[in-house]
Amino acid sequence: MSVDEDEASESRTALDEQKGSIAFTTTHWSVVLKAQGQSPAAQEALEKLCRTYWRPVYGFVRRQGIRTEEAEDLTQGFFSLVLERRDFDAVRKEKGRLRSYLLTSLKHFMASEHRRAMTLKRGKGQRPIPLEELKVNQEGVMEPADPLSADRVYERRWALTLMDQVMHRLKDEYCVAGNAALFDLLKQMLPDEPGAQSRAAIAMQLGMTDNALRQAFHRFRHRYQFLLREEISNTVAVASDIEDELRYLISVLRT
Repeated sequence: MSVDEDEASESRTALDEQKGSIAFTTTHWSVVLKAQGQSPAAQEALEKLCRTYWRPVYGFVRRQGIRTEEAEDLTQGFFSLVLERRDFDAVRKEKGRLRSYLLTSLKHFMASEHRRAMTLKRGKGQRPIPLEELKVNQEGVMEPADPLSADRVYERRWALTLMDQVMHRLKDEYCVAGNAALFDLLKQMLPDEPGAQSRAAIAMQLGMTDNALRQAFHRFRHRYQFLLREEISNTVAVASDIEDELRYLISVLRT
């Protein structure tokens, strides 16, 4: 699936129409930064972010030529260190964005691993993320065939992770409303969706007129774009960065 400039523009319109729906001051990353990780809410938010964004980190580690088992261990060790130290001084240098903060911290962590052994120290003094949550799904997390740099692997996994989060949330909303079948068919109308049926075939399956289907898809995409912006807001420190991150996400997916 993809997001283009037109959709980004529609997304901005959606935000205007739903002004106030995103309570930015309570998003995950802003909560973590404001409390410096000390409050229960900040700790919970930080743990959620770590669980969500382990795939970009794991992809970066694997691109260093590290075998699967060791990469899993290093990924676990990195997030355990983030949870234990809660050192966010680097955030100011990285414009307060979770994407940049994690990548910079990961590079420092990997450099340290070359200088000293941390295996016995990992996980000491804090509640670790259950390792099974960081295990690799061999079917869902395949290494890219093209020789991307470690940074590009990280960025692409970051973008795809955000998109996946949005799609899961949207699917849950449709399922709760008893519209799981509608979701599955409307999803096929998104750009670049593999195995998509024609609009006429989808309308026939749903028993809708073409106009009714267009309206249903408009609502679907409108909500999809809004949730994407909401997910992005969870990874930046200030609301003004949402637009830049959205544009960056689009550029990453296009390359």
